[in-house]
Amino acid sequence: MTKVFLKRKIALRIANGHPWIYGNEVERIEGLVAPGDTVDVYYFDNKYCGRGYINPQSQILVRLLTRKQETIDEHFFFRRIQQAWQYRQKLGYTNNCRLIFGEADYMPALVIDKFNDYFVLQTLSLGMDQWKPAIVAALELLFSPKGIYERNDVPVRELEGLPQQKGFLTAPFDTKIVIEENGLKFYVDIENGQKTGYFLDQQDNRRAIQHIVKGAEVLGAFTYTGTFEIHAAHYGAKSVLGLDISEQAVAQANSNAALNGLDHICKFEAMNAFDVLKKWGREGKQYDVVMLDPPAFTKSRETIQKAITGYKEINLRGMQLVKNGGFLVTSSCTNLVQPDLFLQTIEMAAKDARKKIRQVTFQAQASDHPIIWGMDNTNYLKFLIVEVSDK
Repeated sequence: MTKVFLKRKIALRIANGHPWIYGNEVERIEGLVAPGDTVDVYYFDNKYCGRGYINPQSQILVRLLTRKQETIDEHFFFRRIQQAWQYRQKLGYTNNCRLIFGEADYMPALVIDKFNDYFVLQTLSLGMDQWKPAIVAALELLFSPKGIYERNDVPVRELEGLPQQKGFLTAPFDTKIVIEENGLKFYVDIENGQKTGYFLDQQDNRRAIQHIVKGAEVLGAFTYTGTFEIHAAHYGAKSVLGLDISEQAVAQANSNAALNGLDHICKFEAMNAFDVLKKWGREGKQYDVVMLDPPAFTKSRETIQKAITGYKEINLRGMQLVKNGGFLVTSSCTNLVQPDLFLQTIEMAAKDARKKIRQVTFQAQASDHPIIWGMDNTNYLKFLIVEVSDK
């Protein structure tokens, strides 16, 4: 097997368990290199580091699959997926869950979401993409699914020399399905929805609003398909208005409200939330609860400052719309903005808005998206509820 030797000076994260090895951390390679091949990695002193797949086209030259000298074959992938499923079962995530969360499940660049008896997968690197048949076979053996679909229509694949694509990995099926979450039903568009069709990572956080929304007038911005807003209506909100720039998302959100018999409480409109928050703030509109769940503002370290400015702006505007003693519910899924920096940004927004805030809860993503300490990309979602009052 081809051997990859690391330089003496490497990032401590590799020794501490992080699976990514960049090209500039490699001293030499012994043997032939074919993109996607399995290679053994050694430290500079010939001590064994691990086994993974290589891609010279990628900035991440090697992604480690294991720290043991074990065979990487179809059974390896079956075993890893089986272990991930057992973990979710122990935590109570069975109907709908992220079955494989990449590095956090020791399967770098692989994402698998389970929606009832349907599965959606993403193979985001060349090495993982080459094992796609083995992954599909493992899912079929473990679950006998009604269907498997790939959502590899993501730009990051191009960095690996892979095309963007999506389609059926089993016999075709109706890609518009209905799932149940926290006693509510939601339409999921596997083929055309964002990411894999639904954001499972907020499923626990959506329960966290149940007490603060009772009898409340609620405004939700960046609602996508309305899951937080429909939860608010379900938990006893007096009225709920959700805003999103996408007319398609708004149409699905209104359908979701009707599906749950909550369309008399919960309404959605296609509007630019950035503009509306500013305009309504100037007009003096007020709500008991304002909820903000924006998309990621950056995927590049070069534009982190711009993302922070964006988060500060929308949270400042959101706080200005909250009645004295009301609540702001706010999220960030930008993994480059770490939790401490996110909280500092909210604090700055409160100062500029001349508001006092009191933390109610601060959480990460649902536990079917496990966090590995030292792997910042696994600790990506920040969910915060604060009480907002006048100074």
